[in-house]
Order: sequence, then structure tokens, then C-alpha cells
Amino acid sequence: MKQLVLRGVAAAACALFLPPVIAQDHSSHVAPAAKAASQPLSEGTVRRLDRAAGSITLTHGPIENLGMGAMTMTFTLKKGVVPGSIKEGDKVRFRAEEKAGQYVVVRVEAVK
Repeated sequence: MKQLVLRGVAAAACALFLPPVIAQDHSSHVAPAAKAASQPLSEGTVRRLDRAAGSITLTHGPIENLGMGAMTMTFTLKKGVVPGSIKEGDKVRFRAEEKAGQYVVVRVEAVK
């Protein structure tokens, strides 16, 4: 009985001095593939594609996530993101991000 009372006192003391456990929202812990799939894509037309140099020139509409208006510009390509079927003149949807001071296309898909 004495141990039961001591455990109760210890539990009460802990409750007084330890911060309360707060429920956390873990929805931001989404798998990278799922997160990438849910990010908005911009639209554009491939003007030039240089797979060897890892660059793509796009005439594109606004790129919301970069706060960029419509224009034609060349982007660096993340390795392996351009499907083999995409060629110059194709309409595409893409995701561009700023990484280390460069604009990098991290996802590209053909418009069907």
C-alpha cells in the first residue's frame, strides 16, 4: 500500500512539473513522392531541350510558386525528370523550384 501511495504522489508531482503533451499535426510529414504529386504545376511549351547539358527552354505562363510571370526562359533540369517522349514543340506541365540560386525543373509531364 505504501508503494501505491508513493507512486501516486510521484505521478502527481510529475504532472505539476512536466509540460503537457500537446497533440501534434503530422499532416506535414507527407512522403516526398506524394508531396511532389500534390504541388501545383505550371504550363508551357518546350522551345529547346538539351538533355546532354541538362537544360530546357520553356515558353510558360505564370509560375505561382516562384512568383514569376509569363515569359520564355531556360531552366536547369533535375536529372532524369524529362520523359523520353517529350520533344521540342510539346505542350507540358512542369514544376520549377529555386535551388541554390538557380531555377530547376523538378517535374515535367506531357499535356495530353
